[in-house]
Amino acid sequence: MRLLYLDWPHLCYRIEAARAALPELVVVGGQPWEPGEVVDCSPQAQRLGVTRGQPLGTAHRLVPEARFLPAELSAYRRALEVALDALAAFTPSLEAEPDPTERAFGRVLLGIEGLHRLWGDEAALTGRVVDIVARLLPGKPRIGIANTRFGAQVAAVVGQGRLARVPVGDAAVEAAYLAPLPIRLLPGDDETRERLRVFGLTRIGQFGALSRSAVIARFGAPGGELHDLARGMDGRVLRPRKPIAQLRAEAELEPPVETLEPLRFLLRNLCQALCEQLAARGAGATRAVLQLDLEPQARPLVLEQVLPEPAAAPELLERLLFARLGSSPPAAAVTRLTVELRGEQVVAGQQLGLFAPQLARAARLDWQLIGLALRFGPGRLLHARLLDPEAALVEARSELLPVGATPLSDDAAA
Repeated sequence: MRLLYLDWPHLCYRIEAARAALPELVVVGGQPWEPGEVVDCSPQAQRLGVTRGQPLGTAHRLVPEARFLPAELSAYRRALEVALDALAAFTPSLEAEPDPTERAFGRVLLGIEGLHRLWGDEAALTGRVVDIVARLLPGKPRIGIANTRFGAQVAAVVGQGRLARVPVGDAAVEAAYLAPLPIRLLPGDDETRERLRVFGLTRIGQFGALSRSAVIARFGAPGGELHDLARGMDGRVLRPRKPIAQLRAEAELEPPVETLEPLRFLLRNLCQALCEQLAARGAGATRAVLQLDLEPQARPLVLEQVLPEPAAAPELLERLLFARLGSSPPAAAVTRLTVELRGEQVVAGQQLGLFAPQLARAARLDWQLIGLALRFGPGRLLHARLLDPEAALVEARSELLPVGATPLSDDAAA
């Protein structure tokens, strides 16, 4: 999965500096005589030994000439939340820490798999993102794109404010990118870094080339985790800040479109982009919603399609939605096309026989039944669902449901 990493170091200090002119030495958190801790500080104060979480009294002894400011935690949180809401327009796969007292505050991770179909290539997408947040957060963020969380963070450091990207590929590609970089970029503690220096390891590639068992024997389980990072194997998944209930993508039509065939190309791109987002998380959708905004001031046309199983198959989604559109064409020219995928679920694997051929997904019976139901109209094709085989009344033992109205269960018989 491709990840875009944005980092605003010293974000709390940046917000304070954007309000008024400040000296070079600033500590945010309260006055030195108060029993609080440092929330943030200026880069100059950090170079003199001030760190986040440090007692304010200790910070004062290190930089007695610094200006100490009270921390307005709610204002810092609100500023980042506004930026995150703006970024959510690009993708719901958005991870961030909104608590200003946490070290991860100011770091944002976006899942951008498949978004090139909506926003352009990675450089164009990054340009759009940076333009949006430039109006909401002070200063320029560090920017990196990679296949893993660690790779994106390292690329952001290497780029020094410019976009840096790890090539698309597997763990070997990421390891090759990391190999010549300084070993201090690994997220270990000072003691671990010093031990690595004593062993003469100065590059990430040198550390990654060691035997993993030997690394664990010398450094324990944390050393094994660092060794995995050095080899491009970061298994930490993106954790969205809000549960993803649906994925949404839309396209403006200028000029408005009056026929159906031009809509199919846009529908294909939107389905492809959303399905790549789902597939990157090993998930599928159970419902697809197509909405067409019409002119002049006509009521939008909304078509909802139930899927027979959690799926992230763009060709099938496009085919079903376009068939629905053909059976219920819009009454006016279309100005906007929107696709939503709802009911995200983990896609379960299917055990196949050793000598059984794997059939194409489009040939599955349940998908074919939905296609037939769309072709012949609602209520023309039914499937039976078993209720209670032991019921006294025959009509209570099963029921007939229109195909496509609900997902087909395993015990359904057409």
